[in-house]
Amino acid sequence: MIPILGIDPGLAHAGWGLITHDGMRSRYLAHGVIKTDSKASIADRLLCLYDELSKVIEEYKPGTAGIETLYFAKNVSSAMPVAEARGVLILCMAKHNLTVIDYTPLQIKQAVVGNGRAEKNQVQSMVALILKLKEIPRPDHAADALAAALCHAHTGGLT
Repeated sequence: MIPILGIDPGLAHAGWGLITHDGMRSRYLAHGVIKTDSKASIADRLLCLYDELSKVIEEYKPGTAGIETLYFAKNVSSAMPVAEARGVLILCMAKHNLTVIDYTPLQIKQAVVGNGRAEKNQVQSMVALILKLKEIPRPDHAADALAAALCHAHTGGLT
């Protein structure tokens, strides 16, 4: 089974998660967060995201990916840096020949919990339950990335 990559985009912290899916069951592979230095230039931070995600892709060799779209109801001022980070992450996946599909937060919640208005803790608990993990993946960005991978596995035309 070819791994599925999920991405929770962010400039300071970009979550990534990897699963496999056989049409019936999803299995956990790995997760993590790419952290960038808040004191570094925007160019250096974006380059860090690209380089670190490249390492993950080269190690696990996913064939497809799901990435969360941006949603900024309250903090519009952070939209531009996160959009730039998201663009670099998508570029990185494209350069590694991954098929990338966007999912809204509502779609991810619907796919994982069955309710598009689910709370963050509900999504994280379901990620742990579906993947048979003993604990909720930490940090939150990694759990959100695994949720994006699960959404992709269940709704991205893989089943």
